[in-house]
Amino acid sequence: MKTIQRTLRIRAPRRGLTMITEQVARAVAESGVTAGLCNVFVQHTSASLTISENADPTARSDLEAFLDRLVPEDEPYFQHTTEGPDDMPSHIKSVLTDTSLNIPILGGALGLGTWQGIYLWEHRDAPPARSIVVTVQGD
Repeated sequence: MKTIQRTLRIRAPRRGLTMITEQVARAVAESGVTAGLCNVFVQHTSASLTISENADPTARSDLEAFLDRLVPEDEPYFQHTTEGPDDMPSHIKSVLTDTSLNIPILGGALGLGTWQGIYLWEHRDAPPARSIVVTVQGD
C-alpha cells in the first residue's frame, strides 16, 4: 500500500461553497492509486469541507442561507470578535460542518455519486487562501 500527500492552496472568491472536486480528483489521478481511500482535510478553523449537490446551484445557496440563519453575525453574547463580526460565527460553522472528508477511490477515481461534488465551505467575508491536505492511500 502506498500513501501520497499533496497540499492544495485554494482561495475562495467569496463566502460560501466553492467546488474543489476537480483539484482533488487530479491529486487522486496523479497518485496512481486505483483502489483505496482519499482523505481531504482543511487546515483552518474558519472554513470547512462538505460533499453536496453539484448540479443545481440553488442547493448550494439554500445551504449557505440556512447556515447563516442558524449562526447569525453580531450576536451580543459573542466574545471572540477580534477579526470582525464574522469571526466567531465562522468558527461555529466550521465546528458544525466537516473539516475532513473520506472518499473511496474506485478504479483510480473518486467514488463520488453522480450528483456529488466536493466543496470548500468558506465562512469568512474576506477569505485568505486555504490549505487543504489531500492524502491518498491504497494500491
